[in-house]
Amino acid sequence: MSATGMPWRGDAAASETGQEHEQPLPGIEHYARQVRRKFFKHKLAAWGLITTLLLIGIGLLAPWLAPNSPNEITDVFAASPSLAHWLGTDGVGRDVLSRLIYGTRVSLIIGFATVALYVAFGTIIGLLAGYYGRWFDMVLMRITDIFLSFPYMIIVLVMVSILGANISTIIIVLALFKWPAIAMLVRGSVLSIKEMDYVRAGVALGYSTPRVMFRHILPNALSPIIVNATFGVASTILSEAGLSFLGMGVTSPQASLGNMLHDAQSLTVLTEQQWLWLPAGFIILLTVLAFNFVGDGLRDALDARS
Repeated sequence: MSATGMPWRGDAAASETGQEHEQPLPGIEHYARQVRRKFFKHKLAAWGLITTLLLIGIGLLAPWLAPNSPNEITDVFAASPSLAHWLGTDGVGRDVLSRLIYGTRVSLIIGFATVALYVAFGTIIGLLAGYYGRWFDMVLMRITDIFLSFPYMIIVLVMVSILGANISTIIIVLALFKWPAIAMLVRGSVLSIKEMDYVRAGVALGYSTPRVMFRHILPNALSPIIVNATFGVASTILSEAGLSFLGMGVTSPQASLGNMLHDAQSLTVLTEQQWLWLPAGFIILLTVLAFNFVGDGLRDALDARS
């Protein structure tokens, strides 16, 4: 049984019996069934997963679902919802529903891409710090502390204003200041896992350091990484929406949920043209809730103590 409760046995444990097992143990399948059962017992988590998959599907199928191009200017300006334009048009004459669909895709792209970057980098830093320890761990953790001490949103705003507001810049800047949390999380897991007998056996048998780290330690540290990444997508989408709302994120004419709110800041729009901001605000709320519920479900399902 691994440190996370997962019945995983690495190459070292297999070699102790004189055999090399390349296939997962039958207990892995039983563990997966247990996780799936506990996850779907969490009704809100199941709803969050269905909603998340639906939103991802909308993003992937945006060119076919959107009735118009998101930047196409029609001959009706600031029109209220109608059969021709289900969510009306904005002040420039663009179809709000089309921009909402494409804006959802942009927000999800930023969320997933940012999380993929900082989770990969933070995991490597945490693995190295936890496995090697001593002065190497001290240096990496002090660098991590320096990044944690920065005022996050202020630094992000400054860097985006210097580098230019576009999708790639936002992804890189957000990832640059989100990796320390995952690095510290992975380091803590590695410090306990590397003391397990199967890891010590792998080292004693002369396995290479990358093999020990990535085939013996990392698989048993995945649970907290997965949970943190799920919450990270929700947090990143909120950060992007905040940046775009302040005019420092995705800029028009490209659609995003945040800049749809930015374009609807006037008191007249807020009080008389609710179709310009309510749908975008609702999608942001729905997306963040869905990912948070999925994260809650995964945290409970992957908790070995439960």
